[in-house]
Formats: sequence, structure tokens, C-alpha cells
Amino acid sequence: MPVLELVAPAKVNLGLRITGRRPDGYHTLDSLFAPLDLGDRVRVELGTCAPGDASGSRIALAVRGLGADALPADASNLAARAAHAFLRAAGMRAELAIDLEKRVPSGAGLGGGSSDAAAVLRALDRLVPGAVAPAALPDIALSLGADVPFFLRPQPARVRGIGERIDPARGLGGLPLALANPGISLSTADVYAAWDERAAALTPPGPRPTMPPAHGPEIAAETLSRLFVGGEFVGSDDDRARVRAVLVNDLLAPAASLCPSIARLLEQLESLGALAVGMSGSGATVFGVFESRGRAEAAVARGTFPPPVWARAVITLASA
Repeated sequence: MPVLELVAPAKVNLGLRITGRRPDGYHTLDSLFAPLDLGDRVRVELGTCAPGDASGSRIALAVRGLGADALPADASNLAARAAHAFLRAAGMRAELAIDLEKRVPSGAGLGGGSSDAAAVLRALDRLVPGAVAPAALPDIALSLGADVPFFLRPQPARVRGIGERIDPARGLGGLPLALANPGISLSTADVYAAWDERAAALTPPGPRPTMPPAHGPEIAAETLSRLFVGGEFVGSDDDRARVRAVLVNDLLAPAASLCPSIARLLEQLESLGALAVGMSGSGATVFGVFESRGRAEAAVARGTFPPPVWARAVITLASA
């Protein structure tokens, strides 16, 4: 039977701005996504396959690894939902076996579940070539979640709207980071709800400071690609402040209000020598940007990260 195994890479948000809210309640964003050399393993085995009603398909899902006990291994899992969505779009009935080895924490802002779903879509697209038109795959992905389209072709990119506008960003491979997660899963919906409450309580903002527009993802991509060459920081002392300026995440304050451990981990990464710190997605994973991978690895080794806190040195990938 045809089998395909893929890596489903995690991602980090190198800055995230909320740009609005649609009438349907979805928030629009502007963010810089980068895949990491950390990922789940997704194995898809295709059994019988024939034209027909996809509702008659049989999908067996096995989940193991990091946090597997807390994840559903049924049709509600995003990986299984991705398989069903693909088969519906293809007008096929099939028997599938999906084996999911988790290495990325769930509910961590690293896109693990979304990447798993995209890996299933990519695997089925290769196992049953032409069953779904290439132009239809992004729509299927977006129906599953805002981050899923990015993972169809994981490479550094500026992502806007509700995840449907993806523009590749060059020169961002090899960025050395230390990730830290408090061992607490944060609900994306809860973090956005906290953001809405904070935004509603604020008075209309006054004029912005007269400083360069250093907080947008486009500026972040240019700044980071210029200051890191071959995975090492090549900037001056003044450039350190520029790195800090570009890692703005609008969801940090509401996430930290729900999970105070976030602030403590950010402080620890700074004390361990990070050039700058930030939070990925809606949390709860935070990260520090270091001058080299060696320094990121040394920081993780020196830091105090007792279970259930999870920490790891990683680099961003030019493509995955």
C-alpha cells in the first residue's frame, strides 16, 4: 500500500499585529511566519481508494509522543479532518491510516496541529496526484484553520488577512532561537477574546511617536535578514535595539494576563543573553533571539526549566 512520511514543521511568529476584525468575528492580522527545524512526524498510508462518497471513508489515526494523551485520536483531530476534507473535495472514498508522532507542544502558538493537517493534505496530494486541483488546496487548508495554508509550502513568509495572503520573505533561514513553553496550553479563542476586551477598554490612541515604522512584519523581515548572516548576528550595539523593536506581538499582553508564566519566561531568556524576546502566535511559547545557535543552545543548558516547562534551541528554516 502507498505510504508517505513527512515532517510537519513548527513555526514561530516574528512579530504579529492585529489589523482588524471582520463582521464574521475573525480577526485579521499581519505577521511574519518562519518554519523551524522542529516538527512532528506524519505518516500516511493509503489503502483502498475509489470514486465515491467520502463519508464512507475509514480513517484510522494513531497519536503518540509529546502530549499525546491529551490529544484526540478520532475524527475531531485536525489531521483526520484534513483527510476527510481532501477526500470530499476529490470525490473519493478511501481507507487511510495516519500515524502522528508529536514533537511540538499543543496549544503553544507554534502551529503544530495546523502543520499536521497541512502535512496530511500534502501527503494525499502526492499519493493521489491530480485528485484535487492545486488551486483548490489553499481553500481546503483555510477551511481547516488560519495557519494551515502557510504550512502547505512552509517557508518564511509575511502572512496577512485571516491567513490567506501569503508572500514569501527571503533571507530568514538560520535565525538562532531558544524556545520556552510554560507547559500550559492557551486557547487561541480565549487569547483573542482577552485582546477584544482590552481593546474595548482603551481610549482612542493619540498620535504615534515620530519614530521609523519598525513594528511591521515587512520591516521585521528586512531587519532580521540584514542583521543575521549565516545564522549569526553581524550587527552593532545599536542594531540590538532594532531587533527588539521588530518583534512586537499584539497578543502578548492578553496572553500574559491569562498565563503569568509567559512574563517570567521572557525575563529568564533576557537574563540568559537573548538579543530580543517575543511570543509566538497566541502563546504560550516565547522565544529569545540569540547571536548564534551555540549561544542559544548554551542558554537552554544554563536556564532553569523544570517540568512541565519545555525549552529547546532551534533555528528558522529557509524552506521545509
